Amino acid sequence: MSTAPEGATAGFLVWRLSMKWRVAVDRAVAPLGLTHAQYALMASLHGMRRSGLQPSQRQLADTTGLEPLYVSKLARALEAAGLVARTRDPNDPRAMRLSLTEQGCDVTGRAVRVVQGLLDQLLEPLGGQDSPRTRQFTRELATLLDAPLHPHTESEKEQS
Repeated sequence: MSTAPEGATAGFLVWRLSMKWRVAVDRAVAPLGLTHAQYALMASLHGMRRSGLQPSQRQLADTTGLEPLYVSKLARALEAAGLVARTRDPNDPRAMRLSLTEQGCDVTGRAVRVVQGLLDQLLEPLGGQDSPRTRQFTRELATLLDAPLHPHTESEKEQS
């Protein structure tokens, strides 16, 4: 039985799913001293590092979808906790490059395993992470993320 109200819109369901996921990740990574946003930043840094990249704060903001100012705030807090190192970009003194410290790599590895367990639970009704339904769902989510959104104002609606 679904907990979604009858006639719920796709927008409402996307919002509810994102909230369900954020709360679950927050609770799961809290014992590691992280929030969902900190986890998103650190897991993205971890993945970028594995690809040989040391991103700037701006690049990390673009990757995570977080606001650059928020990434800067998160990075400073994670630096103070000894999990992230921030260094000036030698090619652009305004830019900060981010990397995980040794302790940050350890915490991130543990957090990724915990969150992967949550993802297994979330995707089980679709047949698991490797199922055809999950692959199709992932493609559809990517399509929605790639769709541009331009807010419409009340005055624009009145003109049409």
